Amino acid sequence: MKSVRLCLSAALLCFSTFAIADTPQTYGPQLEGFDYPYPLKRFDFTSQGKPMSMAYMDIAPGGTANGRTAVLLHGKNFCGATWEGTIKVLSAAGFRVVVPDQIGFCASTKPEAYQFSFHQLADNTNRLLASLDIGKATVIGHSMGGMLAARYALSFPDATEKLVMVDPLGLEDWKAKGVPYATIDQLHQQELKTSADSIKAYQLKFYYNGQWKPEYDRWVAMAAGLYGGPGKEIVARNQAQTSDMIYTQPVLYEFGAIRVPTLLMVGALDRTAPGANRAAPEVAKTLGDYAELGKQTAKAIPGARLIEFGKLGHSPQIEAPEEFHKALMEAL
Repeated sequence: MKSVRLCLSAALLCFSTFAIADTPQTYGPQLEGFDYPYPLKRFDFTSQGKPMSMAYMDIAPGGTANGRTAVLLHGKNFCGATWEGTIKVLSAAGFRVVVPDQIGFCASTKPEAYQFSFHQLADNTNRLLASLDIGKATVIGHSMGGMLAARYALSFPDATEKLVMVDPLGLEDWKAKGVPYATIDQLHQQELKTSADSIKAYQLKFYYNGQWKPEYDRWVAMAAGLYGGPGKEIVARNQAQTSDMIYTQPVLYEFGAIRVPTLLMVGALDRTAPGANRAAPEVAKTLGDYAELGKQTAKAIPGARLIEFGKLGHSPQIEAPEEFHKALMEAL
């Protein structure tokens, strides 16, 4: 009988251990518990009458300093940490690298009431750089961050040495093309349903062309842990507000006014089009054609250079880091 009890106890312990291991990791409302690749610092400031704290990484040149600074702007579904590979490459080449998490995202403040706009996020970023005595920088943005980088270059041309947009959102006006508007409350309800499975399915389809690699799991777990943590309500609310910002604040009509050296890097297989799921099928199939949108955008921005990755999707810096970084560093 004693032997049976011991076997039963061992089995229960094994099952308990398996269950714990199988439980998804969750993170705090400012991504507490997630390990960033470099130490996080804080820029505390007041915006719209409220105290804000912007998390950022500030990485010194790993090799001989070239006197230049690169600022990396994350996408809506990523964080500054996702730039880990690019940070290493830029730092090794002599760049100082500053990587903020925007207000409303990742390790930064999630405000209860905030007017989200690309102008505001650009101003926040400029204030951060000013606090670090950085007068001019190469601004590199991916996805939503590319849209923000364009707004930054338009708002602060004298502070922008070069503009690099990697598969930026906003190369087309989804509203004008027939994507119906969704209210913030509707978007909020959708965001509350976000899970690791839904994040992976979306990225598998749009980012990686149906080919999944184990190294992508960390970024899915990062986002899912934020959505599933104790701050999930405000996380979902801020994500809904920024989705509205992306839909209602197109920057493509101002591309002709960009006056800084511009590099556009596009995965030709990218089909990202926020809100396409709300559009009629005949409209949805015309959206997110980055192979064509990249060419149109390069023509619209004076003197812009286009680098196309023919076999890559929305996140070339993650999907094919060696190919991406080789092209980036040659261009810089």
